[in-house]
Amino acid sequence: MTQDVRQWLGEIKALQQKLTEAQQERDDALKSAANWRNLYETEARQRRTEAKLAQQKVDSLQAELNALKATPSLSNDLAVFSEPDAARAQTVQQQVSQLDTIEALQARLSEALLEADRLKQTLRSEQAAHQQTRVELTAALGDAIDRLTQERTRNRNSDNNPDSGKLEDSVLSEIPAVLPASKSPSLELPHFE
Repeated sequence: MTQDVRQWLGEIKALQQKLTEAQQERDDALKSAANWRNLYETEARQRRTEAKLAQQKVDSLQAELNALKATPSLSNDLAVFSEPDAARAQTVQQQVSQLDTIEALQARLSEALLEADRLKQTLRSEQAAHQQTRVELTAALGDAIDRLTQERTRNRNSDNNPDSGKLEDSVLSEIPAVLPASKSPSLELPHFE
């Protein structure tokens, strides 16, 4: 019987050893499962964040597309241009459609803005020169009228030549007393009768 007890004790020890090994394997499996669960949750969080960012980008691009669609295109407005202007507008539209990147479009826009500024400066200097010419011509016309008036007065006071006064009066009567109004008058001249 002692042998039976020893055999049973040996089997109990073997079973306890197997039980300890099984518990160790179970603990290792639980640790591994917890690790894998942690990795899965981290990956899922990253995917959800990326999905939100992608959806925001899609929404942003959709809004930009809708804004571009809402903006009247140049081809729809060609009817308001004259024929040469419409042809130039179509050429510009083709050039813009060939720009395939935002950087190229920005570079072209910068060039166009610089050219517009240069043309604006040129226009301002032309306008200033035109204004100066108008002032000078108005002053010269005023001087000419003053001289004619002085000559007329001198001829009236002169008793030597009665026919010269008639000639001067006929010349002065052909000059209008009031200059025609210009589109943007700079000086008002006095009325001469």
